[in-house]
Amino acid sequence: MRWGVPAVRYGIPGALVLAGFVCLFAANGNQAVEGWALFTGAGLAVLVVSLLLRIGVEGDRDRDREEEAREYFTEHGRWPDE
Repeated sequence: MRWGVPAVRYGIPGALVLAGFVCLFAANGNQAVEGWALFTGAGLAVLVVSLLLRIGVEGDRDRDREEEAREYFTEHGRWPDE
């Protein structure tokens, strides 16, 4: 199960970028550049969305830790790290 998330997170964008380079070298003329741009752009977009989701989840963890610290302060009258 540990390999599944990185495989999706990096495998899908990697496969799209690889497909873009295949299109670049397999097709002729303007279609090659268009195919490369389409697939590479899609792969980078998926990668950026994944990055933004990870940043959002990290913010949620920070808020959860802050809430736990506030609850500890309410019960004990001091912050947990003091």
